[in-house]
Amino acid sequence: MRSIFTTSLTALLCLAAAAPPAFAADKPLSQEDTEWLDRVTFGLDTATVASYRDLGRRRFLEAQLHPKTDALPQPIAAQIAGFDVMKTPPETLLATVRDQYRDINAMPDGDAKQEARKALQKQGNDYAQQAQAAELLRAIYDENQLREQLVWFWLNHFSVFKDKGRVRWLVADYAQNTIRPHALGKFRDLVMATLKSPAMLEYLDNAQNARDKINENYARELMELHTLGVNSGYTQTDVQSLAHILTGVGVNFDGQPRKLRPDLRPYYVQEGVFEFNPNRHDFGDQVLLGKTIKGGGFDEVEKAVDLIVSQPACATFISTKLAKYFVSDNPPPSLIAAMAKTFRRSDGDIAKVMETMLTSKEFTASLGKRYKDPTQFLVSTMRLAYDGKPVENPRPLVNWINQLGQAPFGRITPDGWPVTDSEWSSSGQVAKRFEIARSIGSGANHLFDLDDTGKRSVGGFPQLTTPTYYATIEPTLGAKTRAALSQATSQQEWNTFLLASPEFNYR
Repeated sequence: MRSIFTTSLTALLCLAAAAPPAFAADKPLSQEDTEWLDRVTFGLDTATVASYRDLGRRRFLEAQLHPKTDALPQPIAAQIAGFDVMKTPPETLLATVRDQYRDINAMPDGDAKQEARKALQKQGNDYAQQAQAAELLRAIYDENQLREQLVWFWLNHFSVFKDKGRVRWLVADYAQNTIRPHALGKFRDLVMATLKSPAMLEYLDNAQNARDKINENYARELMELHTLGVNSGYTQTDVQSLAHILTGVGVNFDGQPRKLRPDLRPYYVQEGVFEFNPNRHDFGDQVLLGKTIKGGGFDEVEKAVDLIVSQPACATFISTKLAKYFVSDNPPPSLIAAMAKTFRRSDGDIAKVMETMLTSKEFTASLGKRYKDPTQFLVSTMRLAYDGKPVENPRPLVNWINQLGQAPFGRITPDGWPVTDSEWSSSGQVAKRFEIARSIGSGANHLFDLDDTGKRSVGGFPQLTTPTYYATIEPTLGAKTRAALSQATSQQEWNTFLLASPEFNYR
């Protein structure tokens, strides 16, 4: 695969002759330390390397596994907080959207009605793009790098598609309030949070699941994609039973109180937009995975989730998924077995499972061999190139991740984006990465525009020949990359060659 990069780089580069100036550097990290840090984080920057030097690997990992607070630079935190989609609670936002739809439907047919519909759709699309920008900004700038990688992992594992129904107005809340608080917590809590998420219930149609009209879509994906995996022993009968248990689990988009018989009122549950409506629930007993779950309202759902996540197949499935993302396309069975054992013993503690993986000899043996997916490439490029400098305009980031084909909330099917190396190593992907490397390395990217016209900017090309570069990346470069870099005609061109190099595209 590295030969693809070498060939593509040779074809794309027009090399002349000028090397960057020599730069005094701190003592280099060992190659293992550099590669370990590059894998545990989204990529190297000066602050991360300094923290690693200060804490050492054990304490650095402990801090990453148990983050105490958000750790965003104030300008980035303010920028995210300023997004319209972040200012409004989802129930208020959806109420506004509902009222707008009502007003539009009441309009007479004609151009004005069509334009109003387009404007509302544009607003939803803008909100979804703001949610995408927020995730990329957090990945680049948050000091809690391991958590942010896991946020991306879980967003992909519990995938929702922004362009279905009302999901576009909900994805920001889904990432911030459903996934992020549980990314390093108990897996059971994460499953329950996604189960109660309006974005998930809208996307996988459980809002339509009622006792007189069963919809199995979410029940099937909950077992196949979210917890147990295909061929783990559950049957179609189990899917049907779980679908019956999930009846009434839905959303209250209309904002109206439910008319309930007195005997059903104690069963009603509402948390924001989420609701459990007993009018729609099948209270019959169900047999799931060989166990009888007595009819009883929302507690049936909780018992079903407890049963599912306690299965040995769940521990193995989640451990395998994590290892495939962090270690290799074909992780060693010994590693998966150790992770699954920790999962079972710790009641699904994600941080403990991650610690088992990240401190294993199998993880160490994989360092430097994992090909970056598009998100890892883009985020690591930004972290190295701009080294904590806050961008003013995140729209190029969203455009680039769309060009690379791995946009957050952009996967139509519920299986999430693929994570295998082969999915992202085509010559077309390499060419796109080169162009993005050139945009970032040359500074011609609008990341620091101060207005919509692009005429006011505080940008400029980055200086990559820093002490951090010499202490981490420079010692790992191969002869062909060194030869290319030595012939760059400018710092901008040198930056491009480095960011597009084979070594930088592996972690």
